[in-house]
Amino acid sequence: MKKLIAGLLLLSAGFASAAEIAGNVALTTDYRFRGISQTDRDPAVQGGFDIAFENGLYAGTWASSIQYGGSVEMDFYGGWVKEFNDDVSLDLGYMYYYYPSDNSDPDLDLQEFYAKLGFYGATVGVIYSDDYFAKSGEFWYLFGDYSVPLGEQFSLDLHVGYNELDGDQNFVSNYFDYSIGVSTSVFGADLSLAYVDTDVSNSDCGDKLCEGSAVFTISKSL
Repeated sequence: MKKLIAGLLLLSAGFASAAEIAGNVALTTDYRFRGISQTDRDPAVQGGFDIAFENGLYAGTWASSIQYGGSVEMDFYGGWVKEFNDDVSLDLGYMYYYYPSDNSDPDLDLQEFYAKLGFYGATVGVIYSDDYFAKSGEFWYLFGDYSVPLGEQFSLDLHVGYNELDGDQNFVSNYFDYSIGVSTSVFGADLSLAYVDTDVSNSDCGDKLCEGSAVFTISKSL
């Protein structure tokens, strides 16, 4: 599957003249994935690029430094988005998570399918994996995001997600993650400060990886 997605990205690059290409880089004080730190609460360097076509098809890749499952996480994704008007859109896609330096058994790599509905500043979505991290079983993620403008320069960003894992109970399962933050743009860079937390106890998660904390991120579109 990794070769298939990489091939699609190369094919998309061949049609670059008919597509919009965008890149991004970021530095964050903690890479939180669905509320759980992937960097042992340390900073991470991130970045990627996307190719979007006029017919709604898109493909992209994104990577981040991590401390679990190796040193790097690489994501490959593709999908189709339909904009019904300026306020309503539908996004259907596929994502593959790849850990090139992972030596664990079973392998951490996984795939997900997603559907997202955007409307009037809000997004609701569902994500499904047939076999989650380390072959731990079926996984569902239901989430909602909402951004509220605060004047002309800032926005209030809200998120809540529900994680349900039906397989190996050695993994944290059936929990909520949430965040509340503010974001703005300064000199062409995007800044965000968010409080990220879960309802998982330290005894179940370990090393305060699920404990609430403030996360600051600075990113730049290329």
